[in-house]
Amino acid sequence: MNSRVLFRQAGTRGPKSALSWLGSFHLSSRSLHSIPFATVNAEEISGSRPAEVENFVQGNWIKSKNWNEILDPLNGEPFIKVAEVDEKGIQPFVESLSKCPKHGLHNPFKAPERYLLYGDISAKAAHMLAQPKVSDFFTRLIQRVVPKSYQQAFGEVHVTQKFLENFSGDQVRFLARSFGVPGNHLGQQSHGFRWPYGPVAIVTPFNFPLEIPVLQLMGALYMGNKPVLKVDSKVSIVMEQMMRLLHHCGLPVEDVDFINSDGKTMNRLLLEANPRMTLFTGSSRVAEKLATDLKGRIKLEDAGFDWKVLGPDVQEVDYVAWVCDQDAYACSGQKCSAQSILFMHENWSKSPLISKMKVLAQRRKLEDLTIGPVLTFTTGEMLDHMSKLLCIPGSKLLFGGEPLVNHSIPHVYGALKPTAVYIPIDEMLKEENFELVTREIFGPFQIVTEYKDDQLPKILDALEQMHAHLTAAVVSNDPLFLQEVIGKTVNGTTYAGLRARTTGAPQNHWFGPAGDPRGAGIGTPEAIKLVWSCHREIIYDFGPLPKHWEVPPPT
Repeated sequence: MNSRVLFRQAGTRGPKSALSWLGSFHLSSRSLHSIPFATVNAEEISGSRPAEVENFVQGNWIKSKNWNEILDPLNGEPFIKVAEVDEKGIQPFVESLSKCPKHGLHNPFKAPERYLLYGDISAKAAHMLAQPKVSDFFTRLIQRVVPKSYQQAFGEVHVTQKFLENFSGDQVRFLARSFGVPGNHLGQQSHGFRWPYGPVAIVTPFNFPLEIPVLQLMGALYMGNKPVLKVDSKVSIVMEQMMRLLHHCGLPVEDVDFINSDGKTMNRLLLEANPRMTLFTGSSRVAEKLATDLKGRIKLEDAGFDWKVLGPDVQEVDYVAWVCDQDAYACSGQKCSAQSILFMHENWSKSPLISKMKVLAQRRKLEDLTIGPVLTFTTGEMLDHMSKLLCIPGSKLLFGGEPLVNHSIPHVYGALKPTAVYIPIDEMLKEENFELVTREIFGPFQIVTEYKDDQLPKILDALEQMHAHLTAAVVSNDPLFLQEVIGKTVNGTTYAGLRARTTGAPQNHWFGPAGDPRGAGIGTPEAIKLVWSCHREIIYDFGPLPKHWEVPPPT
């Protein structure tokens, strides 16, 4: 099926379609011209009419001699040309960052009016994103590069819009709120301030091409930093268009540089430009390399093998099954918060939970993009992983385990039906199996296991052994059970209670890992201050000197 036809259908099918609450809105070529910043039309991008993505540095949009052709994830056509900077072309970006002093573009003692400027920019950008034609534009553009249902893509736009709304008006300067403590004598006071780092870098992944880069970029700018931003080239067209929106809303053109490059070139840029802080969201392997290369001047939001524990109190099975399906398979499992493993109390095993999860998983279809291409694993790699798991004694395939059919998804990507594999808890905990079972598959794939009351310590031991501590869910309304599990685990974003989930990074609560001093948060005042500023103490000591003061003896 033609990918543009499929793309249009994905926005209009299904009883829960986001269009039912947005209104049936179709972005035509004519309406594109009423979006003042837009240079592309999501529905017209194709192999015959490829879009182009440029770089932005020192106040200017620039192209490159190197064009990376991005394949349409639905049919394999080269449909986007990204102007990628190579190692010979990074000097303008290095020079641009070097112009920013360590004390930043603004701080509480320098250009404080810029706090108000960014409150205004946020208000204008939030207003634009709230317009149906603009939110629809970004929703459909997201769908083109990382195919997900309209509702999932719109959710990303909605969170971004609410975030910008949250930091309108005076809210940016409130991020820089200081405190004072009385001193030891008259005229002495100590004051604590939030201080920018100055030149910084942001590297973000493919799976949330608008929400992650916008929230981190704006947080960096709010606190007075000058960022260079790199987004995965497969999806960078989304952020390129958002940069144009921000410029339209008053973003000073010299405040942000935007680069497209491969990983090697970006690594070279980071080493030469030497930013004072780098925010990296992505794989643990790259995160650890950057942490070494940058000598620890980094904040990380890396991989998450995220777990869900179902407690002994079985209730609302239909609802819990639905949340499990959403957590594991929405966006084809390509969320850093996706449910990777489900620990069921034996009481849940006796319920129809698994059969209901199977029915829900089988509802997902490519036509409405409730299941779709996997951009970092091939079909063969996922099936090979499943085969290795099924060699473990007592393991079994619960559902899925087959490639999607009747599609034109290119072989470089994956196409797998929503899959769940059962592994006995005792087998999982064996040293020879644990690493295999807890390997994160960034796709529609989860592990399911079962435990009895007296095996809860084994579950907690398994959670202690895991390396990534991003999100988690403890599904129970038993306060003693919740207390036991929460008190002996560490995941930074943990949902607890009957309605607990693993996914969801809204703008109203912290989202980020715990247990690692390099851990980064996103979306809240606490996250912005932690990631994008440091503490500076100013101690005022004006006097007066005590009467009859004399030089004291040496000490």
